[in-house]
Amino acid sequence: MLSGKTPAFIKLGLFGLFGLFVGLVFAAAAQDRGVPVDLELAFVVDQSGSIDEAETLLQRQGYARALTDPRVLRGITGGMLRSIAVAYIEFAAETCEQLSVPWTRIDGLEAAKAFAGRILARPIEYCPGGNAVGDALAFAAASIEANRFEGTRRVIDISGDGPNTLGRPIRPARDAIVAMGMTINGLVIERPEMPELELYFRQAVTGGPGSFVIKARDRRSFADAIMKKLVLEIAGGTAPRRQAKATGPDR
Repeated sequence: MLSGKTPAFIKLGLFGLFGLFVGLVFAAAAQDRGVPVDLELAFVVDQSGSIDEAETLLQRQGYARALTDPRVLRGITGGMLRSIAVAYIEFAAETCEQLSVPWTRIDGLEAAKAFAGRILARPIEYCPGGNAVGDALAFAAASIEANRFEGTRRVIDISGDGPNTLGRPIRPARDAIVAMGMTINGLVIERPEMPELELYFRQAVTGGPGSFVIKARDRRSFADAIMKKLVLEIAGGTAPRRQAKATGPDR
């Protein structure tokens, strides 16, 4: 019959097994968490019927230029983990969302140039219909959840020139994504026939900690707006928010 004390060699064996178990648990947990980065950032870009080929190229060039700009790269490499993860998503009508350039880790100029090159090289594909903004946000959120990265912050960066006209209602989609701990920022492309679009984005589309909306007065000023927006997102800052009365439908 064994005494109440455990022999030393058994203790050592038990501690060794325990240490191995703890190591395996932490390794599995790290694998589940994915590759650590300072930010997971999904670019969600309007590719609906209101945007022609020239405008599509201007948008893509704007993102490519911004991502390789020294100011943006300083922000990326100046973070605690010195890297971010990005993806380029295009959307239009229902079921038209697509991960045009998959999730990629950016940790310096070479990675940024490679990602920018993939944006510019992507064939232009059109999908008829209006803007399924709620579906695009849901698609982006699911993509963030499914990727192999684990960011300190998770941000959806959506740009567009119109409101949600198809698919799921926008406010419930926005609220569900914010409840997941994500932030949605907006870049509004101004159109004379939609003077309230910026207000609509502020009230119905964007949300989460530090969320903001930036406006581009036309597609040629789009690149400058993206630059400003990307610098803010990487730095974790916010743009000024205007006071506004609640208005507009849930769509």
